[in-house]
Amino acid sequence: MLVLIFGIFGIFGNSQGDTVIVGTKDSSRLLTVNRILIIGNKVTKDRIISRELTLKTGDTISLKNLKKELLWDKRKIYNLRLFHTVGVRAIEMPNDQIDLLVEVTERWYIYPIPIFELSDRNISEWWYNYNHDIRRVNYGLNLRRNNFRGRNETLQMTAQFGFTERFELSYRIPYIDKKQKQGLAFNFDYSDPKNLAYFTQEHILQYLKYTQPLKYTIGVSFNYFYRKSFFETHSFEVSYRSTKIKDTIAILNPNYFAQNRLRLQYGAINYSFTSEHRDVVLYPLHGYQVAGYIQKIGLGFGSAVNMLNMGLSYARHIDLKNNFFLSNYTAGYFSNPTSQPYALYSALGYRRQLVRGFETYVIEAPWFGLNKTTLKKRIFYKVWDLYGLRKEQLRYFPLSVYLKTYSDWGYAQNYQYYVDYQPQPINTRFTNTLIGSWGCGLDFVTVNDLVIRAEYTITNQNHRGFFLSIGKEF
Repeated sequence: MLVLIFGIFGIFGNSQGDTVIVGTKDSSRLLTVNRILIIGNKVTKDRIISRELTLKTGDTISLKNLKKELLWDKRKIYNLRLFHTVGVRAIEMPNDQIDLLVEVTERWYIYPIPIFELSDRNISEWWYNYNHDIRRVNYGLNLRRNNFRGRNETLQMTAQFGFTERFELSYRIPYIDKKQKQGLAFNFDYSDPKNLAYFTQEHILQYLKYTQPLKYTIGVSFNYFYRKSFFETHSFEVSYRSTKIKDTIAILNPNYFAQNRLRLQYGAINYSFTSEHRDVVLYPLHGYQVAGYIQKIGLGFGSAVNMLNMGLSYARHIDLKNNFFLSNYTAGYFSNPTSQPYALYSALGYRRQLVRGFETYVIEAPWFGLNKTTLKKRIFYKVWDLYGLRKEQLRYFPLSVYLKTYSDWGYAQNYQYYVDYQPQPINTRFTNTLIGSWGCGLDFVTVNDLVIRAEYTITNQNHRGFFLSIGKEF
């Protein structure tokens, strides 16, 4: 098994980056930064880019450490997700001085994207569980303005109709102070779906469709984040949600809001921490990430909810050379008390917290553990420059293809509500037991770091299948 062979590995890896233009072999030689030159940023403010540079004008650094620092600066600038390409070079000047040259190619920042997407968690769930019903499609418009005012701010408005109706407005300001360490984010959302997952049976979501909305939800949140260093970010969020359901939902599932309630409202406070040391966040090949959070749901003021939950994850990516790469991801989740309304159940199966091969299921649990390991090789890489397009931001079209093999393992404890369910316990097939899988597949990584995964997986439950997904593994 891959997880036994590669599941636990060290913290050491290899780096590779652009060539530094300094013509000397004396690695102990001290160099002084004379100027920082930034070119190619027609929209982005210089200070947004220079914020990511370790070296400033007047700083000194040894030739031995220069290449490593410039490589990490290049990665940090690219992970702003504002540029197609990033180059960071040192140009030798007289008297042991260097100029730093930063060259970027900007992306397209205005996205009036029509929404035409599946309402389900993934393509496999839609295909296998719901008979690829085209009526389960959401449509509408997502208007997103990245790099607003050239300051890496994000303004987003969403109007979604179809299977799940949803409206959202959010605004993110990454820096509000001169030192560019503090930021704010605001979010408002409203939804009134006429189709609702009201229960889970044999780890499959059960939906009810109605002529009128089955649930009304209003949510607001305020987020303050502090980027202490280049790699560490702390975030504090305060939010409030108010939800009302039709009595039909409470009849079908009395535990949807617990005790046959028709309304649930609560405040929440959340602290999260991320230590990000990976080369490309959306498809990392080198580095590591540590992330965690702790959340308290129910702050009084008439709230019927009292819940504390927390999660912790660690991801490690190693460049094995010759275009081979190894990745491992370990995560855990815990919540208390374990008796909660169905609407607040957490599960393996959402976001990227899943065991591959179980994409069509949700494995709800008050606590779970997860380990995912992937070994892959890049078998194709090419960048096309589409000169026929007038917009420079749309000309850049990269494509990388990776052949991979993988193994995932997870364990989830069943909710007591399901254990005590009458006339017999339910959702017991994949809980309180070790579930695992192994398989092989292809990853396609293209423009704006879009990742398409085609995978064939075999599980330890003697199931096998082909799964198509969008987004990175972890």
